[in-house]
Amino acid sequence: MSLVRLKIKGISYSQTQNGAYALILNEVEGDRKLPIVIGAFEAQSIAIALEKEIKPPRPLTHDLFKNFADRFKIVVKQVIIHKLVDGVFYSSIICERDKEEEIIDARTSDAIALALRFDAPIFTYRTILDKAGIFLKFSSKEDENEDDDNSIVVDEILQEGEAVEIESGPGSHGYREMSLEELHKELDKAVASEDYEKAAKLRDEISKRK
Repeated sequence: MSLVRLKIKGISYSQTQNGAYALILNEVEGDRKLPIVIGAFEAQSIAIALEKEIKPPRPLTHDLFKNFADRFKIVVKQVIIHKLVDGVFYSSIICERDKEEEIIDARTSDAIALALRFDAPIFTYRTILDKAGIFLKFSSKEDENEDDDNSIVVDEILQEGEAVEIESGPGSHGYREMSLEELHKELDKAVASEDYEKAAKLRDEISKRK
């Protein structure tokens, strides 16, 4: 079976299902997207890894694993989403130490959070993408309206047992009225208080204005 490389398109949330987030993976050489429902903690950890400028004052669980692996010269070479059963994705982490390769079973959200920290590629089998991959298309509207449309699509797909798409985090609308200086101050406070979900949303809004 042939492997297809994936990249992270973004993370979103459900306005109706508390704590429901979705990770959207996009095939590198194509337009299909693979939506995966993940937990709030994993969404936060992945968002922090994506936002290079956010530095937690203390290591999160996945950062701790990375530090542990570095200390013992363990390298994550790649992550493969290898199975889909009843809407649940199963993944393997391919590791290497002293030129010996090991395959470790992992939840897909954890595997991807680690792949980001090791700059490791993410793959899935073409058969899985053929089965669960979707095309998400939006009409050309103002960016402000598109965020609302994405949230609606997220809820609709979640209700069907699937995942959602995104590019802006929850509650981002309230930040549009703030100045850049105010946003940066709020970002510093969020990181200091370890509210990384809020920090990721603030970074999204700051990035839009650059």
